[in-house]
Amino acid sequence: MKKILIFTFLPFLSFADGIDKKIDEAFAPISNFFSNVVFFTINDIPFVLMLLVFSALFFTIFFAFPNIRYFKVAINTVRGKYDDLDNHSNDHEDIKGTIKDESKDGEVSHFQALATAVSGTVGNGNIAGVALAIALGGPGATFWMIICGLLGMSTKFVECTLGVQYRDVDEDGTVYGGPMYYISKGLKERGFEFFGKIAAILFAIFCIGGSFGGGNAAQSNQATIVLKDLMGLESTAAGAIIGLIIAIIVGIIIIGGIKRIANVTEKVVPFMAVMYLFACLYIILSNYAFIDDAISLIITEAFNPTAVGVGSVIGVLLVGFKRAAFSNEAGAGSASIAHSAVKTKYSASEGLVALLEPFIDTVVICTMTALVIIIFNFGGYFEYGGDGGMVYIDGVGYEGAGITSKAFAQYIPFSNIFLTIAVVLFAVSTMISWSYYGLQSWKFIFGRGYYADLTYKILFLLFIVIGAASSMSSIWAFSDAMIFAMIFPNMVGLFFLFPVVKKELSKYLDAIKKNNL
Repeated sequence: MKKILIFTFLPFLSFADGIDKKIDEAFAPISNFFSNVVFFTINDIPFVLMLLVFSALFFTIFFAFPNIRYFKVAINTVRGKYDDLDNHSNDHEDIKGTIKDESKDGEVSHFQALATAVSGTVGNGNIAGVALAIALGGPGATFWMIICGLLGMSTKFVECTLGVQYRDVDEDGTVYGGPMYYISKGLKERGFEFFGKIAAILFAIFCIGGSFGGGNAAQSNQATIVLKDLMGLESTAAGAIIGLIIAIIVGIIIIGGIKRIANVTEKVVPFMAVMYLFACLYIILSNYAFIDDAISLIITEAFNPTAVGVGSVIGVLLVGFKRAAFSNEAGAGSASIAHSAVKTKYSASEGLVALLEPFIDTVVICTMTALVIIIFNFGGYFEYGGDGGMVYIDGVGYEGAGITSKAFAQYIPFSNIFLTIAVVLFAVSTMISWSYYGLQSWKFIFGRGYYADLTYKILFLLFIVIGAASSMSSIWAFSDAMIFAMIFPNMVGLFFLFPVVKKELSKYLDAIKKNNL
C-alpha cells in the first residue's frame, strides 16, 4: 500500500521538490511577529495568561462554583431531561434586537451543539499539545492543565450563555452568534456602542486568524506528521500534497454549513473520543502499578519542577495553562459561536451544557494522554524539558503527536495505525468546526453574501496546505497567538455582561424547579 501511494504521487513529488521548506520559510516570520505581539510579558509572565487566570477565578467565585454545583444539571440538559421547558409558556424576556422566542429558532439540539463545540476543542491539542506540554514542562504541567480546565468551565459557562442570549436569526432561520454579537449588542445597551463595535470587529479578526491557525493549520500539521511517519514519506513535498488531500475532504464537508457539520460531528466525535479513551485506559490499567507513582510525580513536579529549562513553578504553570487554554479554548469565546445555534429559549441552559467542554477536553482526555506519556517514560526514554518540545528517543527526535505515538506503540501492537487514524479524525473534526467559527466572524465583517463565504472557504482550505507543509514550531506559535488574541476583546464582553448571565441562570433554574423537573 505504501509503495502504491508513493508511486501515485511520485510525479508530484518530483515537480514540487522543496515546496514544504519554501512554505515554512515564508510563514515563519509572520508566525514570530504575531507571537511576540500577543504574548507580551509583565515580569516575565505573559499578560494574556494572567488575564485568563484572573477571569476564570472571578467567574468561578462570583457564580459560586458553577463547575461543581451545576454539573448534574448540565448532564441532564444534554440528555434532554429539560427539553419540555421550551414548550411551556413563560415570561421569558428578550434582549432588544434579537429574536422573540428562542425556542422556535436555532438549528441544532443541545447534544449537537455540544458535539460540534467539543469537536472544535477536542483535537490534536489533546494528543500533540499535551505531549508538547510534558516535553517542555515535565509531568507537573499536567497538574496545571487540570486546574486550568476546572476553572475554564466557569468561563465557558458565561460566554456561551451570552452567545445564545444575544444571537441573531436570519429570515431563513440561519443563526448568527458568538462574542462579536454579544460584545456589540451588549455594550450598545450600556451606552458604549462605538467601543463595542471596535471590540467586536477585533474579536472577529482574531477569530478568523484562530480558525486559520489553531483550528486549522495546527491540526493539519499534526495529521501530516503522523501520516508521513506511517507511510515513510520523506519527500520535501509530501506535506503539501497531504495537506491538499485533507483540504479536499474538509472542503466537501464544510460546504454544507452548521447542520451538516453537526450531523458529522455528533457521530464522529463521540466515537473517536471513546475509542481514544479506551486505548488510553487500556495502557493505564495495564500498568496500574505505576498509576500512583504517576499521580505523585504530577503533583510533586507541579511545585518542584525538575524539567530542564522550565525554570520554576511559574514556568511549569505557564506551560500547563498555555496548553490547556489552547486545547479547551475557555476564555477565547470560540465555542459560543457553535452553541448559539442551539434550539432553546433559555440561554443559560446552553451555558450549563458548555461548561462540560473543558471537563471533557482537559480534565478527562488531556489527563489520560498525560498519564500514558508519563507511565511510558518511567522507562527513562527521554529527558523532560526538551528543546522547543523536541525530545530524543533512541537517538531519534520526536515532537507533538510523535511522542504520544511512541508511547502508544510501547503497549499496543499496530497502535501507530490506530493513533494515525485518531489524529487525522481529531484534526478533521476540529477543522470543520473551526471553519464554522471563522466563517461566522468573516460574515460579521464582510457580510453574509455568497462570494464572501466562498472567499473565506478558499483561504481556510489554503491554510490546511500551509499547516501541513510548515514546521511544528512556526505553526504552533502562530496558532497560540491567534487563539490567545481572541481573549482580549472577548473579556471586554464578559466583564460588561456577566450580570446578564446571573439573571438568565436564575430564570432557567426557577423554571426547572417550577415544573418539578
